[in-house]
Parts: sequence; C-alpha cells; structure tokens
Amino acid sequence: MFVKGLVFGFILAATVGPMWVLCFRRTMASGALAGLASGMGIAVADGLYGTVAAFGLTAVSGFLLAHSFRLGLVGAVFLVYLGVKTLAARPEIGAVEEKAVNLPAAFLSTLGLTLTNPPTILAFAAIFAGLGLASNADSGAAAWIVLGVFFGSAAWWVILALAAGKLRGKVGPGLARGINVVSGVSILGFAGWQIYALFR
Repeated sequence: MFVKGLVFGFILAATVGPMWVLCFRRTMASGALAGLASGMGIAVADGLYGTVAAFGLTAVSGFLLAHSFRLGLVGAVFLVYLGVKTLAARPEIGAVEEKAVNLPAAFLSTLGLTLTNPPTILAFAAIFAGLGLASNADSGAAAWIVLGVFFGSAAWWVILALAAGKLRGKVGPGLARGINVVSGVSILGFAGWQIYALFR
C-alpha cells in the first residue's frame, strides 16, 4: 500500500500544472529552499486530500465540495495575481534575494492554492478505487496509503527544487526574464482555465 501510494503521489506531483510552474519559477528566482518550501506545501495538501479520500471522510469532502465554487474562485484569483506578479518581476538571480525569501509564506501559499481545488478529492477517490488502494482497506492500510502519497509528492518536489537550483546559477538575466514571461503566461492560462471550468 505504501509503495502504491508513493508511486501515485510522485506521478501526481510530476504532472505539469500551475503548482509545477510556480515551484520551478520560485526556485529559479529565489533558490532551492524557496522551491522546496513551496513543494512541501503542495505535498502536505496532497496528503490531506489523500487522507480525506483514503479514510472516507464524507463530512469533510462534502463540505469542501459544497463550497468548491467559492474556493475555486479564490484559488483562480490568486493564480491571476501570481501570474501578473511573475510577468512584472525583474529577473534578479542572486544570493541576496535567496536570503530574503519568506519560506513560511512560500509554504502557505502553495498549501492554500492546492487546497482551493476541492474536486481533487474526487480524483483521489476515483484513482484510489481504480488502483485498489482504498477498497476494503483498514485504517492501518489507509494510513500507509496517505504516507506514501505524501512522501511520493515530497520526493518529486525535492528533485525539482534541487535540479532547478543547480540550473539557476547558469541562467543569465535574459533567460531569467524569458522564464518569468513563460511562467507568468502559463500561470495566467491555468487561472483562466480554472475560471472557465467554474462558470461553464
């Protein structure tokens, strides 16, 4: 169960999405610690959603899904803010900026953004059932699943932060600006898609 959860968490985290882009860009702009703190926020959120799905916490999932529109809208608005901020950011890559980064804020921002997508619970539940991860599983097995999801997700963010951190020192201002533009446009695109999905 732990290994299955580990693989699922790793694959889920490695899928390119707004959080992937955000963590990569933060690592390039502020260093590996900023990317790692952001990634851990996502891993914790994945673990929380995995807990809801694995333990069948219907009261929690029902509440979140009932408020999915408001939560999704808050997440989309914050993504728009991050996208605009990224586009406007100056391509400064240096040790001073790395020391100044607010790690708790980086962690909490990605935790909040990931949690503002309650339908993710349905995806967790469906995939768990499809892979036989949670069917007829006792509380001990469910706990191993959740631990696997968390560590699998965390492993991916560690790899991404370290890899992007090594690349960071080789990037000049021109390429850094290009990364900001691509990241900002991508994040705005994900925000637009989320808004479209909410109102369609």
